[in-house]
Amino acid sequence: MTPVLESANRPVNDGGAADGDAANDARPVRPLVAWIRRHRTWTVLILVFSLGVGLTIMAQLSPRGDSFPLSTRNAAPDGARAAAEILRSRGVDVRQTDNFGATMSALEDAAEAGALEAGDGTGTTLFLYDRNGYLDPVQLQELRQATDRLVVVTPRLSTLSALDRDISPAGVVPSGVPILDPGCGLDDPAAAGAVTAESAYLYKADLACYEPTEGLGGLYAASDDGSLVVLGSTQVLSNRRLDEHGNAALTLRTLGASDTLVWYLPGLADVVAEDTPKTLDQLAAPWVSFLGPWLALVAVLAMAWRGRRLGPLVFEPLPVVVKAVETAEGRARLYHDAHAVDRAADNLRAGTLVRLSRLLRLGPEAESSAIVDAAARHLGRTREETARVLEGRPHTESELVHWAQQLESLEKEVTAQ
Repeated sequence: MTPVLESANRPVNDGGAADGDAANDARPVRPLVAWIRRHRTWTVLILVFSLGVGLTIMAQLSPRGDSFPLSTRNAAPDGARAAAEILRSRGVDVRQTDNFGATMSALEDAAEAGALEAGDGTGTTLFLYDRNGYLDPVQLQELRQATDRLVVVTPRLSTLSALDRDISPAGVVPSGVPILDPGCGLDDPAAAGAVTAESAYLYKADLACYEPTEGLGGLYAASDDGSLVVLGSTQVLSNRRLDEHGNAALTLRTLGASDTLVWYLPGLADVVAEDTPKTLDQLAAPWVSFLGPWLALVAVLAMAWRGRRLGPLVFEPLPVVVKAVETAEGRARLYHDAHAVDRAADNLRAGTLVRLSRLLRLGPEAESSAIVDAAARHLGRTREETARVLEGRPHTESELVHWAQQLESLEKEVTAQ
């Protein structure tokens, strides 16, 4: 009986041992769960903080973008990140620089690495987009000498004059011309085909492509040896228009011919500060030295001419008593100088009507029609004859003088009767 009982009880003993092991395994977990439940707020804060730190580290380690037009780090419609990524996928080493010193260092590094070996079809291409004209002629010449091929986008006249005097601006593409065909024998434009022509500039050169009219200038111009290429459109390189027409093909063939591409966007740090500030004579236009003395002489003569009309200053103690006659004469001179015939006639008429109203005892509120009727009855004349004098409208100074005499005569007749 004993072996049977032992065999019967063995599973029971094994199950109890298993339950004991599970209980032992769960003992370390229960305190952790209990601690988390007691400190829920701190647990949530720790998780949020850890997540924030992780996102910050990822943002710092990821490539930073910018908002500069035609920047290889700008993914906006006016940026050139798409063109740079395509060039990198084709094996071109694209290096963007933001100042003159970094650009020269990048070109020197490419030369030391053997990118300028002659005859192997490689080399270094420098992309330059100086939209604000920060670089001076000396800097531009150094850049052209340090690179194998220079591609300039929408350069100014000063930039072109420093790089190549055989290429000059020729205006803009006429409105209503959305695309342009190459129309030339150069390899890159001929292979690319038509490109976007909106908001583009034209340049005259011996080798010019994409001309809206023959002889007017082209959107794409190159020097005789091909070391300088001028592109008159930023739309061709932009993310927004890169996939339209032959824009991508022209971009890849123009910028992807070399193993190394230095992408240079000058900034304010590239402006060369002068040792001494410019004087006022240097800032003034050339014609100021000739016309300035004449303007000063004319100003002096004008002051003398206008000053003599005012006469010398007279100092009088205040208050000043001015006679009524002087006031009337002064106002009359002002009316005469201003040729204010209507204003003088209105004042003369108003004064005469006020005095006639007082003489005829009509009161201060009497209207002009009532005064005319009363004066006509008083003088024994018709109303039309009296109104012709009191309501007259002189147009010239001579008529004003004659009409004033008639008013004075009428007033004297009313006073006499």
